[in-house]
Amino acid sequence: MTKQVYFQDVAVGGELPSLMKQPTSRQLVMWAGASGDLNPIHYDKDYAIKRGLPGVIVHGQLAGCFLGQLITDWAGDGGNLKKLTLSYKGMNFPGEALTCRGVVTRKYVEDDRHFVVCNIWVENPRGEKTVTGTATVTLPAGD
Repeated sequence: MTKQVYFQDVAVGGELPSLMKQPTSRQLVMWAGASGDLNPIHYDKDYAIKRGLPGVIVHGQLAGCFLGQLITDWAGDGGNLKKLTLSYKGMNFPGEALTCRGVVTRKYVEDDRHFVVCNIWVENPRGEKTVTGTATVTLPAGD
């Protein structure tokens, strides 16, 4: 269970705790079935290579879901994800460690709700940001 983060404890420029993921080939097959994205570039190495890729690649939406987990884990049970936007910038490969990161960029109060906006991204082992985005959450005010 994640400790609850409160609006007044969050500062613009503050970093979210990073989330490490290492997607496996099995996870890609499971994601393909669950999401309906059955493109063979995500599970058939020969097919992916014939299409000019270096091998099987991780679904962009799966990496995006890792970012969803990053932000909802951080916001805790009392927080709510209100908006998530993602942009796919590069490829990730099964077996490589992916680091999900985020930083608070804005805080505001509207209609007695406490909003926090964060820039979020997935970073591969080469330091490249392969998925970037923005998340808006509401957090409890606290005491």
